[in-house]
Amino acid sequence: MALIVQKYGGSSVADADKIKNVARRIAATKDAGNEVVVAVSAMGKNTDNLLKLAYELTSHPAERELDLLLSTGEVVSSTLLTMSLEDMGYEAISLTGGQAGIRTDAVYSQARIVGIDPERIVNELDKGKIVIVAGFQGITEGMDITTLGRGGSDTTAVALAASLAAEECQIYTDVDGVYTADPRLVPEARKVDEISYEEMLEMASYGAKVLHPRAVELGELFHIPILVASSFSQNPGTLIHGGGSMELRNKVRGIAHDLDVAKITVVGVPDRPGIAAAIFEPLAKANINVDTIVQNASINNITDLTFTVAKSQLDKAMKVVGTVCQSIGAREYTSDPKMGKVSIIGTGMQNNPGFAARMFTALSDEGINIQLISTSEIRITCIIDEDRVKDAVQALHRAFELEKEE
Repeated sequence: MALIVQKYGGSSVADADKIKNVARRIAATKDAGNEVVVAVSAMGKNTDNLLKLAYELTSHPAERELDLLLSTGEVVSSTLLTMSLEDMGYEAISLTGGQAGIRTDAVYSQARIVGIDPERIVNELDKGKIVIVAGFQGITEGMDITTLGRGGSDTTAVALAASLAAEECQIYTDVDGVYTADPRLVPEARKVDEISYEEMLEMASYGAKVLHPRAVELGELFHIPILVASSFSQNPGTLIHGGGSMELRNKVRGIAHDLDVAKITVVGVPDRPGIAAAIFEPLAKANINVDTIVQNASINNITDLTFTVAKSQLDKAMKVVGTVCQSIGAREYTSDPKMGKVSIIGTGMQNNPGFAARMFTALSDEGINIQLISTSEIRITCIIDEDRVKDAVQALHRAFELEKEE
């Protein structure tokens, strides 16, 4: 008997009919002789609606209260899904994140899982029950409810799979796997049958919305195979695991893009030891994630420094940067919220030359200006104007012939 952890996203449980469909899928997994634990997201746009309601009441909702409010969305869907299973004749029980033993730190809205005590889940499984866990949430040492941030239910599912030593973690959503690019931008994009943790982490970190990067990190750390598939079809999906080949014919596996990019430039920065730390430590303390960083060559011990943040964090970041600029004696600081990024990703790139030149040529041929560049061993990312991102994705998909079967 295998233990399977499944996760169903908000679109999969958006209404009563969809909840019944998910219940049937879970029941089929149980009938196949498996123990089943399920992490579930809030129904449809429930979280967005709760967030909107909170801001209609106050422009500055308390972080603790906001997390407690938003956590109710997953409680609603988990209880309704449990009721549906019970109506079908299956024994099931719903648990909040806290009841499931998910312990987190106290960083509201972006909490990290510090540990899971699966005793309650194991006890319920031993009784033959299907366990439905409210995703996206946990509980602090002080017994306060926290939420895990965007993609939190993905993280919940993989963390549960790791703590329970599950055979596989199955992520069900409204797409039937991982594609070489967003099919909404590139109709000829092709679904890949399998992909390595490393490649998927880069894809997820640089714009692919199908799976959250934290979930991929946990999968790789604990060697949990992750299947990404659609809850609306029986298509096989994409398996994420550690066994991807590095000798594929096409060394680029996918094109990722992200429109949630804002650029900040600090002008006239004194070029001396400790200046970078003086800028980025306050941003880190404010829980602002900095992505691409570029520092110009120093002239007369003065330089400019440019970096990117999420658009949603731009106002908060600018306040921090304003204070820092005064303390370090920088001349000025500016921002541009209308940026995007496009990346080519593939493990084979690290051992083969020419990918950067091919990428830059493809963008140049489309008249797309590159403002910033960042790289890893298996990724090249360009920051460009947001209104050219679609053109860039299409051009790069053609340039690397990703529509062709491997």
